Amino acid sequence: MLIPAIDLMGGKVVQLVHGRDKALEFDDVDVWVERFAGYPLVQLIDLDAALRSGGNQALVARVARRLPCQVGGGIHSIAAAAATLEAGAERVIVGSALVRQGEADTGFARRLAAAVGRARLVFAVDSSEGWVAIGGWRRRTALTPLDMVRTLEPWCEAFLYTHIDTEGLMQGIPWEVVHGLRRATTRRLFAAGGIASDGEVAALDAIGVDAVVGMAVYTGAVEG
Repeated sequence: MLIPAIDLMGGKVVQLVHGRDKALEFDDVDVWVERFAGYPLVQLIDLDAALRSGGNQALVARVARRLPCQVGGGIHSIAAAAATLEAGAERVIVGSALVRQGEADTGFARRLAAAVGRARLVFAVDSSEGWVAIGGWRRRTALTPLDMVRTLEPWCEAFLYTHIDTEGLMQGIPWEVVHGLRRATTRRLFAAGGIASDGEVAALDAIGVDAVVGMAVYTGAVEG
């Protein structure tokens, strides 16, 4: 299934390359909300919150009330997860908060699942050069996505894998990594980072992986 991505920065919809360099920017968020209204799920990320450089909470809540969203960016506590769900998100995406002192924080994952329900949690295992990256993708850990998936599977409904090295480039996602993650978990799996065509979305769907697509949708390479 195709999951359109809405990334917010400074109150605008943006697309970044490698999570750093702004390639596209759109002032009118409502245009994209209306465009994606027919989708069963949209991914909504507050990049400012993820980078700890502010936030777009009011805009996130407005979009989440209009679209079925899984929402991420800056969700570092149980209180933040609960508030995001109360604001209208169907699920929350949690990433950096799942790593503590270089290890997967199973205690936090367990407490979070108990507080908001496993069914409402997506755990992000985003990778830079093979290693999980946290802190808005700025800090690389010594954990692999497979390490995280195998350790944290009991406490979430789904995993989100973003291949940072190809994010925004529309050069295709690395299939060997996606296949490995698909084999490693029975949870729902979302994949992002470089997806370039409708054919690639269909191929991911065929192996039971949902495609989160940003740049290719905004440029028209994928019909979003």
